[in-house]
Amino acid sequence: MEFENIVTENNEGILHIIINRPKKLNALNKDTIQELHEAFTDAREDEEVKVVILTGSGEKAFVAGADISEFADFSAEEGRELAAKGQANLFDFVANFAKPVIAAVNGFALGGGLELAMAAHFRVASDNAKMGLPETSLGLIPGYGGTQRLPQLVGKGRAMEMIMTAGMIDAKQALQYNLVNHVCEPEELIGFTEKIAQKIMRNSLVAMSAAIRAVNANYEDGINGFEVEISEFGSAFATEDFKEGTSAFLNKRKADFPGK
Repeated sequence: MEFENIVTENNEGILHIIINRPKKLNALNKDTIQELHEAFTDAREDEEVKVVILTGSGEKAFVAGADISEFADFSAEEGRELAAKGQANLFDFVANFAKPVIAAVNGFALGGGLELAMAAHFRVASDNAKMGLPETSLGLIPGYGGTQRLPQLVGKGRAMEMIMTAGMIDAKQALQYNLVNHVCEPEELIGFTEKIAQKIMRNSLVAMSAAIRAVNANYEDGINGFEVEISEFGSAFATEDFKEGTSAFLNKRKADFPGK
C-alpha cells in the first residue's frame, strides 16, 4: 500500500514503519494517524511480519508532537472526540498489538510522539533523543494516553513532574527513569533495534501474543491480570508452538515454531 506520510519496509520479517514528515519533524496529523492505523492493520494480517519497528525519518525527530494547527479551534466535544478516536485507532491499537512493537526513538519524541513511543511494547533511543509531554504549556493535558502510560513506566512522581513542568528529558535520564530500555549512538539505532527484533523472532509468536495480553491485563480496570495469565498459560498447552517448543527442548534441538 502507498502512503503519503509514512514509509513501510519489510526486512525479513521485521516491518519498519517510518513516519515520514521531516519538514514537520514528523508531527502527527489526522492523516498520519490514519495511515499508521492502516499500516498496523496490514501488519496484523501479514503472516510474513513478525516484529514491528516504529521510527521517524531523519535524525532530528521520532515525532515532535501533534499538528496543533488541526485542533487549535476545537470545542470541548471535538477535543474529546479527537482523543477518543486517536486512542482507539492508534495508541491503544499499538499497545494491544498482537505482534511485538519496538519504538526506535530518534531525536525528539514530544507530546503525541512520546505517547506513541510509550504505546509500543518497549523503546530504544538514540543518545540525542529528547522526550517530554509539553501539553500543559498549551493549556492542555496529554490526550493520547500520556497521563496513564507515563506513570506506569516512570512512576507517579516523575510523571507528575514531567507533565507539570512541560519540560524535556534526555536519553540518559530516560534510561534512568526506565522510560527506555537501551540508548545507543544515532547511527547504530536501527541496527541495534533489529538485533533485538531478531532475538525476539527466534521465539513463539503465539506465546508472545499471549504474553502481551497477559501483561496488558494488569493495567485494565476491573481485570485480574493473574487470572488472565492463568488462562493464557493454560491455553498455550493446546498450541502447536508448545508441542514444538517442548519437543525441541527435550530433543536438544532448535525450535522451529509453526508461526515463524
